Amino acid sequence: MHSHKSAARPLALLYAALIVYASLYPFTGWRTQGLSPFAFLQAPFPQYWTKFDLIANFVGYAPFGFLLTLALLRARWRWPAVVAASMLAALLSLTMESLQSYLPLRVASNLDLALNAGGGVTGALAAFVLERLGAVDLWRRWRARWFVRESRGALVLLGLWPVGLLFPPPVAFGMGQVYERLYGWLAALVEDTPFVQWLPERLQLTPLRPWQELLCVALGVLVPCLLGNTIIRPPGRKLVFSAMVFVAAFGVAGLSAALTWGPPHAWAWLSDTVELALVIGALAALAAVFLPPRVNAALLALALLTQLALLNTAPQNAYAAATLQEWEQGRFIHFHGLAQWVGWLWPYLTLAWLLARLGRADAGHSAPAPLSRDTRADSTPNARPLEFGP
Repeated sequence: MHSHKSAARPLALLYAALIVYASLYPFTGWRTQGLSPFAFLQAPFPQYWTKFDLIANFVGYAPFGFLLTLALLRARWRWPAVVAASMLAALLSLTMESLQSYLPLRVASNLDLALNAGGGVTGALAAFVLERLGAVDLWRRWRARWFVRESRGALVLLGLWPVGLLFPPPVAFGMGQVYERLYGWLAALVEDTPFVQWLPERLQLTPLRPWQELLCVALGVLVPCLLGNTIIRPPGRKLVFSAMVFVAAFGVAGLSAALTWGPPHAWAWLSDTVELALVIGALAALAAVFLPPRVNAALLALALLTQLALLNTAPQNAYAAATLQEWEQGRFIHFHGLAQWVGWLWPYLTLAWLLARLGRADAGHSAPAPLSRDTRADSTPNARPLEFGP
């Protein structure tokens, strides 16, 4: 019996929810055309398409098939896992395409359905092949050596962190700036109602000063390092993980800029302030690897709250606004739901996970995960579980 809870199932469910959002955004203008929502199945393939659309529709469903198959394999399914995951991916795509028949900004397409289903099948087959080759079991043994038993939530958050960075942040690695949009939504919701007087007075937003921007960037790259430190055992492995975080941060930030403004501008975000902030963040991450998990947890909460306070008392800058317009109105609408909501909510979800972990009655007193015979042979003898308690 596996000692660690798999992160595949929650990731598959989350990915399905993001597919729904990305497929039906902006959720307005619903209307009927007097046709069956499945009429697109008998229509000819669309005459106008781009290579980007073909790749996006195929690749977009591959992770869903992959994660869903891993979750089913965890439940001791074999070939039925591939069949079930492929069918569920195709059914999800069929549902989304049929609902798009009622949206004026969307076009239901049998070609999209075929590509989505093909991506789901490819992802499912990839998961099955990797499991048969032993790669999944290798991951489980590696996870048992590196992470404490109750690490699934943190691993899901760490897996989502690069996705949130794909949506252009207000400052490099600065996620969670929601105040302006949230206040606007609330104001629109209570407009012309008696509840409008309950709306608090709007904060006076002031642009970030250079030292505040420096701090936000440094904290943005430090936060995932601190999160990893709460579930990773020896300091040496914490150091390796922090190095991986910085490599991922560079890569994803460059990819986001390249997707938005083109490959020549992939490193336009790397200003003198950002470079200095990265150095400060790296030094802080280096010091944090030698601190116990509960201290890293406290620093994680402090870092998140400080960054959120700074970002949400500052207005959007002109560069960020132009970038958001590019994403929200251009071809990147395919990634809109996948990246925007993760970028908005990731810090708050991390805080919620941290508070839930601290509030567990047995926090700091759970026993280490039981290891299999193969894992026990090469695990660290002095490894201890995460300890938040005294």
